[in-house]
Amino acid sequence: MDEIPGVDATLAGAIIAEMGVDMSVFESVSQLASWAGVCPGNNESAGKRRSSRIPKGNVYLKTALVEAANAAAKAKGTYLRDKFYRLKARRGYKRAAVAIGHKILVAIYHMLSHCVCYNELGDLYLDKLNKHHLTRNLVHRLERLGYTVTLEQKAA
Repeated sequence: MDEIPGVDATLAGAIIAEMGVDMSVFESVSQLASWAGVCPGNNESAGKRRSSRIPKGNVYLKTALVEAANAAAKAKGTYLRDKFYRLKARRGYKRAAVAIGHKILVAIYHMLSHCVCYNELGDLYLDKLNKHHLTRNLVHRLERLGYTVTLEQKAA
């Protein structure tokens, strides 16, 4: 678990102490996230928004995950940092920290259940995911600033 940005040996020990290493107890990663209290929810229907507070869950595990998320937000050149700042811009600091804590928990679940190592995607992963969308947004931003933009494909 030390491979995950934001998780050190002490924090890994606290996480394992709270949830154990046997992931067969949980039917899915969604059930683990719900038990831990970091599950995402969409409480909106027919235009009415209800409370979007996170569930109570395991207080110690949730605290450890949010602490790991805050540390991961400071680790340079990582996927979790990039995702944290994108979420923070839209949703705010605390909601972004809980969301990154959820992502860390999902990674831990898959690492323990499938016996695999952590795969760092890198900070440019989200930009590469939808290159056309990013290009269009950047062109629109430059045009709003008063520039005329022409795009040319770089020669291989």
